[in-house]
Amino acid sequence: MGRKLAKLPLDPRVGRMILAAVDNVCLTEMLIIASALSVQDPRDRPMEYQQQADEKHKKFADEKSEFLSFLKIWRWFEQAIEHKKTNRQLQDNCRENFLSQVRLREWRDVHSQLLTIVKEQGWRLNEAPATYEQLHMALLTGLLGNIGFKMEDDSGAYLGARGIKFHIWPGSTLGKKAGKWIMAAELVETTRLYARCIAQIQPEWVEKIGAHLLKKSWGEPRWEKRTAQVTASERATLYGIVVYSQRRINYAQHNPLDAREIFIRDALVGGDYETRSPFFAHNHKLIKEIENLEHKSRRLDVLVDDQLIYAFYDKEIPSDVVNGAGFEKWYKDASRENPKLLYLIREELMRHEAAGVTTELFPKTMNVTGIEMGLTYHFEPGSPRDGVTLTVPLFALNQIPRERADWLVPGMLKEKVQLLLKSLPQKLRRHCVPLPEYAARFFERNEDPVRFGRGDLIDALIADIHAQTGVRVMTTDFKLETLPAHLFMNFKVVDEHGRQLDMGRNLATLQAELGGQARQSFQRMAEATPAAGQAGAKPLAQQAAPAPAPAAAKGKGAPAPAPAAPAPASAHTNITGWTFGELPELLEITQGKITLIGFPALVDKGTHCDLEVFDDPNVAARTHRIGMRRLFALQFKDQLKFAEKNVPGLQQMGMQFMSVGSPDELREQIVGKALDIACLQDPLPHDAASFNKRKDEGKGRIGLLINETARLVGQILAEFHGLPKRLQGLPPAVASDMQAQLQGLIHKRFVAETEYSQLAHFPRYLKAMNVRLEKLRGNPTRDAQLMAEWQTAASQFQRTVKNQPLKNLDPRMIEFRWMLEELRVSLFAQELRTPMPVSAKRLQKVWESMLR
Repeated sequence: MGRKLAKLPLDPRVGRMILAAVDNVCLTEMLIIASALSVQDPRDRPMEYQQQADEKHKKFADEKSEFLSFLKIWRWFEQAIEHKKTNRQLQDNCRENFLSQVRLREWRDVHSQLLTIVKEQGWRLNEAPATYEQLHMALLTGLLGNIGFKMEDDSGAYLGARGIKFHIWPGSTLGKKAGKWIMAAELVETTRLYARCIAQIQPEWVEKIGAHLLKKSWGEPRWEKRTAQVTASERATLYGIVVYSQRRINYAQHNPLDAREIFIRDALVGGDYETRSPFFAHNHKLIKEIENLEHKSRRLDVLVDDQLIYAFYDKEIPSDVVNGAGFEKWYKDASRENPKLLYLIREELMRHEAAGVTTELFPKTMNVTGIEMGLTYHFEPGSPRDGVTLTVPLFALNQIPRERADWLVPGMLKEKVQLLLKSLPQKLRRHCVPLPEYAARFFERNEDPVRFGRGDLIDALIADIHAQTGVRVMTTDFKLETLPAHLFMNFKVVDEHGRQLDMGRNLATLQAELGGQARQSFQRMAEATPAAGQAGAKPLAQQAAPAPAPAAAKGKGAPAPAPAAPAPASAHTNITGWTFGELPELLEITQGKITLIGFPALVDKGTHCDLEVFDDPNVAARTHRIGMRRLFALQFKDQLKFAEKNVPGLQQMGMQFMSVGSPDELREQIVGKALDIACLQDPLPHDAASFNKRKDEGKGRIGLLINETARLVGQILAEFHGLPKRLQGLPPAVASDMQAQLQGLIHKRFVAETEYSQLAHFPRYLKAMNVRLEKLRGNPTRDAQLMAEWQTAASQFQRTVKNQPLKNLDPRMIEFRWMLEELRVSLFAQELRTPMPVSAKRLQKVWESMLR
């Protein structure tokens, strides 16, 4: 290369371009450009005619490279010489195009000299025009020090070799269109460092031409399971300019020692490897079993450290095995001589025996309402998966009892009971010390499958404390918020394909969020599976054969199912009379090995009823009562039609009810309440005979009951009318308290959602509010004292129920709610009297007894 350059009387960089042009088959074009770079630029740009010169030079411009302008000028001058008539004409033509004829001739002379040298060397000129890439890759060989990469800021500057920054010459025809990567014929420093005669290039060309000058570094070595090798990210720079980065390469070619270590740690020890070698499955099954012991016992000192497992593999595997392919080849040959090669032994993997971790204490499944659900254990404090996780099929979500889940599994009960006892106030806790021993004895007394998981854990612990010590403890004495998260069951809800839909420890929240999907899933099972009723029940529309209640309803940990959603039983639609035989209390829905308990109920559809299956007896009972009301209403269709038109006082009641609801809604509730009294007294009809008997009994009473209900509602609304206006302008605390009371009594569905026996007390409750308003004017201080006394009795109830609808509350809670209303009468309007003695202290005792 040096001898060839010595024969070219040029700048070595230009000479290197010519030598590269020979290899790139662009020597013809390169001689023109090389000779142009060796002389002064033939283009003139006088100060007074700069704009005109630029206009004339536009025809020589190229959108990607200013080097190509030399070729266009060369061709123009060749044609001008060929077609000239006189030298004067040629000179004028050059002047007109702002080209120097003297410099053009000098250019031709240098080109002629170079051409002679080329011919002497026997280098062939290309006949076909060279491509842009061929020509510019040849130019780049001499201009590697003049490349630039456009910087990210808005300055328009380029980062050049060795950290310099330069701008494109203002007179350049490329300007902002130059691109990210450029090369320049020269860098000239005036007010700034400028690049002149530039062209767009590709970074791949830089990598190819300057491969011997690139400085490479490697980072982020990592194991890749798909390719079964260790890869890294390669970064290459030329004179400080990053040519490429984040290029994935085989790391073993550059650092085989590190690659081997990563292969062993991540692939073999970490298990991130696909192989058919039997040792691999055996070892990781063994490690998984020991890890499960750690998760169950909640201690991380059973499995040996990864470093010891790494040392085992490192000792057995040859030093030249650095990837999956090499490993498989070696192991295939080596395992013929030693079939147990690389097999780990259980004793070598365990630091000590995990005593007490048995299948009985930490079962793999839990039977919930007759369904075997999987249990998994995980020890990672702070993780959402920490503790024990119950995998719940979507169709069974609404049947999961919270009480059973609170008991967790036998192996975790001692810790939970101990921490529950620890959360008690000291005066109660001292009766149970030492706490670990008491928790262990409680477990022994309840470990029998007949007792374990039965009922609420807190209730069972309260009863046990009373039985053992005689001390009365209340539910509110336990501070559940102090317990760590792993002592609450984690629920993972999955669909029929095993995909996780949601996960969390709040069962009520999961049931609220996924209740609709659970309903649809349960519905599909109910529609696809024949259902069986209780023993002695007749088949449901000849589709369901009677069957005994399933064992799941009696077995361990099977209290009443939790909140649920309905699932239609197909073929039982458009019911307008009792035409479906005896209605069983429950149905057995079986699909394969899965058995679900369903509760049939009539569902009100407006013009008819449908028979549907629910997965919660409480929801089924509420829905069935409304459905029965509709079915009776359909029997009294003509009678009710007349009665609805003649509800006494409806017009006046409608005006008084207007701020809450419409007259039509009020009329519907009055008629519905009358139907409840006439036909829906417990026990409800369960077959056609009892239904018809109840229908005949109610038919003659329905009209009178509608009139009586309307009279009571009229009294209530008469007392209610005007109260909202009277509450305006009261002190904020009083107004807020009385508005909450009024909204709790009179709302859009108050007639339908309140028992008739309780509705009879509403006029007195509302009258007591008016009496309170009269007394408030005379003694506001006394009212504040009484309100504080009432709040003392009501605060715990309000915190417990929050904004739950009254109809969804436990019957004891509903009874307590009305006792609070009677307490208001006793405090603020004692002259109106109450049906039973009430006081704040008496209600506090009632509340405490409810929590036991």
